[in-house]
Amino acid sequence: MYDGPIAMLPVAQLYVRDVPDLNPPEGKDLLQVLWCPFDHPIMPRTLLFWRSAAAVTDILDTPPEPPVVQFDGYLPEPCVIEPEQITEYPDHLQLSEELREQLKQWSLPQAAEEDMDSDTYYDCVLSNAPGWKVGGWPAWNSTDPSSQPCSECGTGMEVLMTVATFEEGDDAGKSWSPHPHPGAGPYPGHRGYNATGVQIGSGYRQHLFVCPAEPEHPHIELMT
Repeated sequence: MYDGPIAMLPVAQLYVRDVPDLNPPEGKDLLQVLWCPFDHPIMPRTLLFWRSAAAVTDILDTPPEPPVVQFDGYLPEPCVIEPEQITEYPDHLQLSEELREQLKQWSLPQAAEEDMDSDTYYDCVLSNAPGWKVGGWPAWNSTDPSSQPCSECGTGMEVLMTVATFEEGDDAGKSWSPHPHPGAGPYPGHRGYNATGVQIGSGYRQHLFVCPAEPEHPHIELMT
């Protein structure tokens, strides 16, 4: 048991120039995500810092490390991102019955080839990309969809970022593999399905929801 101060760990640093869909507060062009490497109560607690990159002048060469972490999976491995923009669609549980039936009839042959039911095929192959991402739609793997209103203004919150255990899923998830680069591959620096070394729960995702009206309102964390 350790009862001293614990340094927050850097999880992600994202610039609007690289990820234009961040939707930062006015005058900010940098998002820094930190977390405490302990369960609160079932996953790390995160802090979001929206900043102006021009104002960040005193840069640490080596971020402080905590004297202890609860799990090795809460200590991210250093990585460099290479953003790739994609289009996602809502989980099948968020679609109307009519649309789900249309998708079922359309995808039945493809799902049968993959030995999956049509809902699983849609979720794994067509609608929701695995891995770390900004924006997009949440994956409702372990819980039913639920609205996430902002605690300050009541606006429906949207996914800002997803921290995932795995960068790719099973064979079906290979449809979301990063775009290949000539002579490299599957992509530069590829280190397998768990490149960041992060583990959320027993292999889940941690979604960070923010208020689209006021990104600096308190955010919400949800494991799915």
